[in-house]
Amino acid sequence: MALHKDFPRDPYKILEPGVRWFPADEDLREQGYEKLLPPFVPELRKEIKKWRENNYEGASATSKALLNWWFKTEHTTFDSKGIAVPFRYYFAQREAVETVIWLYDVAGVLGKYDLIKYDKLGRVSPNMFTEDWLRFVVKMATGSGKTKVMSLILAWAYFHKMYEKDSGLARNFLLITPNIIVLERIKTDFEGLKIFYEDPILPDNGYEGQNWQDDFQVTLHLQDEVRTISTTGNIFLTNIHRVFEGDVREANFEDEDTSDYFLGNKPVTKTNESRIDLGEIVRDVDELIVINDEAHHIHDDKLAWFRSIQDIHNKLLQKDRKLALQI
Repeated sequence: MALHKDFPRDPYKILEPGVRWFPADEDLREQGYEKLLPPFVPELRKEIKKWRENNYEGASATSKALLNWWFKTEHTTFDSKGIAVPFRYYFAQREAVETVIWLYDVAGVLGKYDLIKYDKLGRVSPNMFTEDWLRFVVKMATGSGKTKVMSLILAWAYFHKMYEKDSGLARNFLLITPNIIVLERIKTDFEGLKIFYEDPILPDNGYEGQNWQDDFQVTLHLQDEVRTISTTGNIFLTNIHRVFEGDVREANFEDEDTSDYFLGNKPVTKTNESRIDLGEIVRDVDELIVINDEAHHIHDDKLAWFRSIQDIHNKLLQKDRKLALQI
């Protein structure tokens, strides 16, 4: 593994597309750089660089306002001792958010056929994408601040849906963690919507003519603590096991375990009852964005969690809607 010779120590410095970490020895960079990176990455980095330098030309008013607030406005936050300190997002966080917004808001990517054109080496084909909803995968190193990226994307989608006419995004969000350990870690940031107010995510009221802080009316639902569903926006923060298919499937003689078929379904306990309730709730909303904290084995359509997301999308299709986006 190699870093470019000009790779800076400053995590805030804007990097050129070619000055990056490289998944091989440095002497292979010239001949194998693009071949060893994920297919869309090299081209998208170039597109985002041009877009950034052109002051986010072509973005909606909402997107442009948020990008300028987050990345071009000076901010201060308070440390554990209550002392004001300068705050900036890492470049890796900035580029991740910029890429998602550019793909949706400027490039108008609606599905796999729109994405494939950014694979200049022809390594990707449509049949590699088993999902039929819009999904963007953001690859970030451990410790580079994925939670902050999730919070920024969530706020962008929320305000885009609120302020942009005919926006296809949503104000309901399902944040999925792979296990209880990760859930508890993210919970510390999202509980009480803390991250949205401790970080400079919400612009000041009046900025670019909008009342951002007053308009951010979101209800947080933590795992089994599902509260009254708000008509102005909801965040469902949960372990993946809580969103496995919400309805109990009828037992079948061909099941690997036929005990339910011969003996009847097991009684619903308090534990799995709460799981089923949350699964039904997220399938019942009319608009939804899914954000996965981790995406290991994301392309395996045989996994239960993939089928659960697919089921949510299908339920929305039955209401002439669709899953707005998965990150």
